[in-house]
Amino acid sequence: MSEKISHDNIDDENRIDFIDFDALLGAVRRQWLVVAVCVACAALIGFAVATTSVPLYTASAKVLMDRDANQVVQQLSVIGGVMDDEASVLSQVELLQSETIGLAVVDKLDLSNDPQFMARQSSLFGSVVRFIKSVVSVSQWFSSGKDDSVAAEAKRRAALGRVVGNVDVSRVGRTYVLEIKYTSPSPELAARVANTIASEYLVDKLNSKYDATRRASVWLQDRIDELRRKAMETDLAVQKFKSANGLVTAGNSLVSDQQLSELNSAMIVAQSDSAKAEAKLDGIQKVISAGQSDAIVTDALDSSVVNELRKKYLASSKLESEISSRLGAQHIQAVRLRKEMDEYRRLMFEELGRIAESYKSDLAIAKARETSLQNSVSLATGVSAVANETQVQLRELEREAETYKNLYQTFLQRYQQAVQQQSFPVTDARVISSATAPDSPSQPRKLLVLAAFCFVGAGIGAGIGAFREFRDRFFRTGEQVRDILGLEFLGIAPLMNDGLRVVDNATESNPRSIRKATEVTNYVIDHPLSSFAETLRSAKIAADLGVSEKECKVIGIISTLPGEGKSTVSVNFAELLASQGSRVILIDADLRNPGATRAIGRHAQEGLLETLLEGKNPKDCFLYNARTGMAFLPAVVKHRVPHSSELLSSVAMRKLLSTLSASADYIIIDLPPLGPVVDARAMASRIDGFVYVAEWGKTARRVVRQTLETEPLIRQKCLGVILNKVDQEKMNLYRSYGSTEYYYSRYSEYYQEKT
Repeated sequence: MSEKISHDNIDDENRIDFIDFDALLGAVRRQWLVVAVCVACAALIGFAVATTSVPLYTASAKVLMDRDANQVVQQLSVIGGVMDDEASVLSQVELLQSETIGLAVVDKLDLSNDPQFMARQSSLFGSVVRFIKSVVSVSQWFSSGKDDSVAAEAKRRAALGRVVGNVDVSRVGRTYVLEIKYTSPSPELAARVANTIASEYLVDKLNSKYDATRRASVWLQDRIDELRRKAMETDLAVQKFKSANGLVTAGNSLVSDQQLSELNSAMIVAQSDSAKAEAKLDGIQKVISAGQSDAIVTDALDSSVVNELRKKYLASSKLESEISSRLGAQHIQAVRLRKEMDEYRRLMFEELGRIAESYKSDLAIAKARETSLQNSVSLATGVSAVANETQVQLRELEREAETYKNLYQTFLQRYQQAVQQQSFPVTDARVISSATAPDSPSQPRKLLVLAAFCFVGAGIGAGIGAFREFRDRFFRTGEQVRDILGLEFLGIAPLMNDGLRVVDNATESNPRSIRKATEVTNYVIDHPLSSFAETLRSAKIAADLGVSEKECKVIGIISTLPGEGKSTVSVNFAELLASQGSRVILIDADLRNPGATRAIGRHAQEGLLETLLEGKNPKDCFLYNARTGMAFLPAVVKHRVPHSSELLSSVAMRKLLSTLSASADYIIIDLPPLGPVVDARAMASRIDGFVYVAEWGKTARRVVRQTLETEPLIRQKCLGVILNKVDQEKMNLYRSYGSTEYYYSRYSEYYQEKT
């Protein structure tokens, strides 16, 4: 369960580190001063600009584009169409800012000869820009004089440039209102120019419409004359064609067509009458053939004879029924009545026969009339068909004549409208708000200018800070040592009066440097509870654990570059070990730049070279520290040693180490840096462990990583890394939550840097 919780915590931490807020905040803490300096410089520049700039005043006038006004050009268009509103508004904005309006304003106000308008603005930066332009335009110094007309035109164009450059036209929201703003050092001049721009815009609209209507009138007049002639010619052609083909019309149609229509109507009526008569005859013949005395026939009901006989028949039938029911069907009266009923039925059917004969006569008459009308229709149809074939050409001529007639009337009407518009033109725009002289300047807005410069300065400072962060390729924290080098971080060595430089410069002719060098080399003795001493104790533990199988441990102190303070670390490390009761021998093996010897063995006459080359007893060359008992074998270099690597890897060096190991617990060797020489590489096999010294904020991480990658033996034996010359105040800026540096303030309760 605990392993699962730990795994979840690691995942949460990785997710949080996806955006490293601690790194961002650390970068802000480190670079805030750069940003502040840039903001301060930008603020000073902005203040200078705001205070030296000439105050400018902006006056505004508003013009409304009336979309309900008549537009002559659209009325005269045959096809027509609606212009896109957005495009039309933007077109008017460009018109207000055009040279046409600008030149009209210049000429009306005579701005080219107005000294106030043509005066240059005398701001600090404007003067600088004009000076640069004047220096660049050297050709103007040698130009020949111009005549008056050219000079006047040049002044006019210069005035136009100022008018166009200082005017701003914008649309008010989504309305058809255009706001004209003009900026000038003079409030009265700004209002005057803004109002003149609006008025000249209206004048230009009127002039453009007048020119349009005038051109339209001329064009329409020519078209009207042509259409009048065409209309007369086509009308005359129609009349000639009718006369030539005998096409007589009554109203809007031919006489033959009217006759055919009337005959068709009469024939339809005759056919209806024939069908009606035939239906009557068929109906009465069915009644007669069936012998149905009770059948209803319409014409029989109208006959008085049939009605009288039917009444008698019904009376006899009623009486016969009563007698048969009382006296029997064979009674004499019943028999007599039945005979009367038969007589009455015979008489009715005779009357129906006479009616049927009349129906036959009516049917024959109707058929004869129908046949006559059919013959007349056939004759009229033939005449109309011949006329219709000719009428196809007639209708074509009539359509052409009607077209020219309509065009003539339309163009004549538009011509009258164009003439009226030309005599009294209207514009689709009007001024709804005139410009007045402003009371306060619109530019410069000092607070806005200052804020803008500060913002730009902050951006520049942030950019510089980001560049510095990007270029910061040095070791700053222990996490970087572990992550990049994969080695143990032993601790930090704080900056002590620029210790390495003091040691390097310590000479007999510089007593102050000698005193400082002594303070630095004896720092762990004088400050046993300091963080530096604790770092060296960590190095001792790493050496004891890493080289535990040997009684005498040979520890090499190395660095990548010269001047990283390895000699100071070597001396203090040896003194710390000696102060704890261990037998310690410090060897200065840097035969080309013996920093440790300059620091604590300045008066030595013999040392490592004499031991290796002349076979002297090393104990005769030792220098002893009176306070700790540490033995020091210096490197007295009286001349250049070109074969130093061979000396350090020689048999004599191996014997020397073997001899010294018998009488020491620790042998600390101050080796040359790995970067410039190969001495440490040559001696790597003789060393039990290495303590790597890297200068904080100065040694690039890349060079250290590459150096260790090329020296696998040294990397394998490396006990850890010490960051030297650490500026503790600056290091706080690189701390992240949970790191060693984050808790350094709490660790310091256990340290005592001063006695």
